Amino acid sequence: MDIPWGDIATFVTAGASTVAAFLAWRTAVRSAATADTVARIEQERWHSDLTPRFELELAETGNGQASLLLRLAGPDSLQHLDRISIEVGNDDKERVLFHSGPDVSQADIDAFVWGPLKFTPGVNGTDENGRGPEPFSLEVGRGTQRAMQRTHPGHWMTGKTQGMWQGEYVGQPVRLVLRCRRGEQEWVIARQLDNPLFSSGS
Repeated sequence: MDIPWGDIATFVTAGASTVAAFLAWRTAVRSAATADTVARIEQERWHSDLTPRFELELAETGNGQASLLLRLAGPDSLQHLDRISIEVGNDDKERVLFHSGPDVSQADIDAFVWGPLKFTPGVNGTDENGRGPEPFSLEVGRGTQRAMQRTHPGHWMTGKTQGMWQGEYVGQPVRLVLRCRRGEQEWVIARQLDNPLFSSGS
């Protein structure tokens, strides 16, 4: 059976058009993927460039008390943070209560601050365990203070004096975690500060 040359030309043209369309589609997909990758990299770079810089100073104020001075030092392009929450962290030991009783539960263990200092309960909206004050906003170049105090042995730690307890944390750092937010952007920043309270008094 003879196939007219016109039909062959039509088939060839249609095939070429299909190939061209496929190549154009593949190019568009690759271009879109490249654009998405570039946009993601740019977003990550912008997020990194805006990472908040803090100046933190922890000083003893007497009678087992301390003051944390926090200043948002930059970058200037950040302008401000809508929300800053600070929490004091624990030491590196894991503590699991195997036998809870009327005096202590795992919830007590988890809420307890295992470190030399905690935030002063009731001050600046700090919870009763001293884990952290209420979140606040801050402009670049401005600072604020938060009260801290020595931790004490848990009520279930029978036989452990304040001197013994604080002796365990002499020379140990005060660990802080700052969770910052501006708009949809978030940063989590961990810092360690020297413990300014070296004595073992109450």
